[in-house]
Amino acid sequence: MNVVKRTKKLKALLDIRIGPGAAVLSNDVKRIHLDFAHKLNDGHFGARKVWRKFLPRLKYHNPAISMTVNRTLDQEGPATLTVFFTPPPRSSSATASSAPFSSTDPSTAPSGHAPGAKIETIDMKHKHESEILSRLLELTKGMPYEASPDELAELRDVDDEKRQSERDREAQARLNEIKRQEKAVLDLARGGVEAA
Repeated sequence: MNVVKRTKKLKALLDIRIGPGAAVLSNDVKRIHLDFAHKLNDGHFGARKVWRKFLPRLKYHNPAISMTVNRTLDQEGPATLTVFFTPPPRSSSATASSAPFSSTDPSTAPSGHAPGAKIETIDMKHKHESEILSRLLELTKGMPYEASPDELAELRDVDDEKRQSERDREAQARLNEIKRQEKAVLDLARGGVEAA
């Protein structure tokens, strides 16, 4: 495999492991659900960035947490990030009315979510992705992942290889241009000799 392909694959792996959104969430988070429109206009830009940039990193560091995305065609609709928490352990002193989601009818609970469990929603519409991420980490007591010295060294190596690749590409382009000019001069000279 050539250097460029290897560098791209290594960079993609590093991008999933480290960077904004790389965080370990608390154990009581059961599921994260994003709901936003297909297009960016009307305030859905931040939501899309969260989905594209941060969600893969969150999933990498929290494989047990279910993460779902629903993209709608309704541009004027809401852009929300919903966090579902596991229900607290049952105790004799706890009452159903003290729970954040208290319903005696299990059919009114969100799909796959137990009654009595806590549900928090973040409005992502017209918000910057960093603001959404900080609110999510605050709600879930998420601890940002600190890159190890080895990972930082790998990232530097990837950046160095990328810069070297760019220099090599420019040098090759200059060499190709010189060869093209020499060929043009030789073709012109050959044309002049044949005419004489």
